[in-house]
Amino acid sequence: MVESYFLLAATFIPLLLAPVAYVIGRRAGDGAATWFSFGALAISTALLFIPTMLLHGGMSSYSEVYKWGQFGDFGLRLDGLALPFALIIYVLCTVLAVYSKPYMIHKIMEDMPGYTKAEGSSSTSYSSTSPSHESPGHGGTSLVMLSPEQKQYVNNQIGLYFALYLAFAMGMLGVVLATNVIEFYVFFELMLVPSFFLIAFYGYGARRRIALMFFFWTHVGAVVLLLSLLSMGFFAGGYDYATIKANAANIPQQWLALIVFGLVAGLGVKLAAFLLHIWLPYAHAEAPTPVSALLSPAMIGIGAYGLIRLWLELLTGSYGQYSLYINMWGLATMIYGGAMALMQDDIKKVLAYSSISQMGYILFGLGSESVLGISGATMLYVSHGLGKALLFMMAGSIIMQTGTRSMSKLGGLAGKMPYTAVLAFIGALTIMGVPPTSGFMAEWTMFNGALQTAAHNGDWFRATLFGFGILATILTSAYILWMLKRIFFGKIPEEMAHVKEASPYITVTMMVFAALTLTIGILPDTFLNPITGYIQGMFVGHENVLPLPQHSATVTPVAVDHQSGSLTASQPVVAQASVNNGGAKP
Repeated sequence: MVESYFLLAATFIPLLLAPVAYVIGRRAGDGAATWFSFGALAISTALLFIPTMLLHGGMSSYSEVYKWGQFGDFGLRLDGLALPFALIIYVLCTVLAVYSKPYMIHKIMEDMPGYTKAEGSSSTSYSSTSPSHESPGHGGTSLVMLSPEQKQYVNNQIGLYFALYLAFAMGMLGVVLATNVIEFYVFFELMLVPSFFLIAFYGYGARRRIALMFFFWTHVGAVVLLLSLLSMGFFAGGYDYATIKANAANIPQQWLALIVFGLVAGLGVKLAAFLLHIWLPYAHAEAPTPVSALLSPAMIGIGAYGLIRLWLELLTGSYGQYSLYINMWGLATMIYGGAMALMQDDIKKVLAYSSISQMGYILFGLGSESVLGISGATMLYVSHGLGKALLFMMAGSIIMQTGTRSMSKLGGLAGKMPYTAVLAFIGALTIMGVPPTSGFMAEWTMFNGALQTAAHNGDWFRATLFGFGILATILTSAYILWMLKRIFFGKIPEEMAHVKEASPYITVTMMVFAALTLTIGILPDTFLNPITGYIQGMFVGHENVLPLPQHSATVTPVAVDHQSGSLTASQPVVAQASVNNGGAKP
């Protein structure tokens, strides 16, 4: 019998092939490294879709578990909660690998010794001692007439970039699929290391100082998180999620408050929630744009996943005590991020503060005490991932084509870059929550859940928070529309007369995300049904969390036996079906 290792392969193929991408980049150049990395991620994404189809076919979860020793079992599980995070992470990584080709060549050339560039111009030139080459600013990505040393410099840098990129993708997926708190932490830190080097090596401005700030904040948050994870495992008698959930009642009440505080604070740093957000505007603004398009849409939202998985699911009994504070914190984050975004002139800083505001929306939903609200918050990860990726890709296109990211120096670019403008508007509609994009259904579900709780409990304070949350959406629309107006409308500056549409590598990859957000907006149940079904099951028997208005259908768990390779239906119990692999505990 053939054993199933879909999740294991999907997780570790990028890591195992990262050194190969580096060697290919050094020896064969940017094109080979790009398409090799794209192929590795595409294969991994395809492997991820196989258990996804099984979930849509009736399974409640798909798991692969391996014996790990004293820490418990090393497991990888895809269920209704992990599904949206895992798919969006790998879809973003796969598509952005192609987007990286023209952008990173442009960035690497800028950093190359001897490179000079006129302010506000996309044309590139070298000093008199350097050979001329084709400008990547107009979409060209081939390197013409470079000296052998310069060509090797570009190849070395692009190979290292894709090696770090693949490792970063692996870390993010591993966090989402983990079934053990120690395993969660290991992947959580593995996600940090390559992102640190991507900023330090390829960022803008004081990139090394900013990378250190990013590393310091997120690592301190991770250490605080680790203390809570170790405490959970110590009192529960094991580090597997299932063990902690089954023995959560053994955690002393005086310790439970400290554990929850550590979880919220540690993951709040990753979310860049208000007061813990200091690192984000610098890191996201100064990172190379393809990395910004992963840090903001994919990585920081993993903090929300951690809150749902480690707190709401494993320590469900403590949720009701602190949910209102999370709701308030989310509102403060929404308003602060939106207000700061409205005051920026740098396109990437607008988007960085926008990400803080969007994480506030997610926190607002997580504190709603409603299955609908929590489901909408989870769905917001999907819509934010697609919408914010589009906007960061737009920013990268503008930087490449104009040589500036200051909106005061831009204007009227819709006539020069029509495809970029239309695709950016689709991303903007997604962030604003306007139909028919995925953002509408996510925000509608989240706010519906928040209002449901306020109305059901007759809670005027929650109703007031809901009202301010709705007003915050006006602030979101204001900074998004103001940004687009300053970039794409008005009189075009004289120095921008030469600007042309970006490379097909840019526009085609943006089209993929635009098509996805529109498709999910029209057919939201693809993600919403697994999410709401899983969240509903998490809170069975907990009266403080309002259930869905209509009870969802029962799903029969399916166990994957790695010794026989077969799928077998199991009894419809609350606990998720486990999977054996070569001696792992059933």
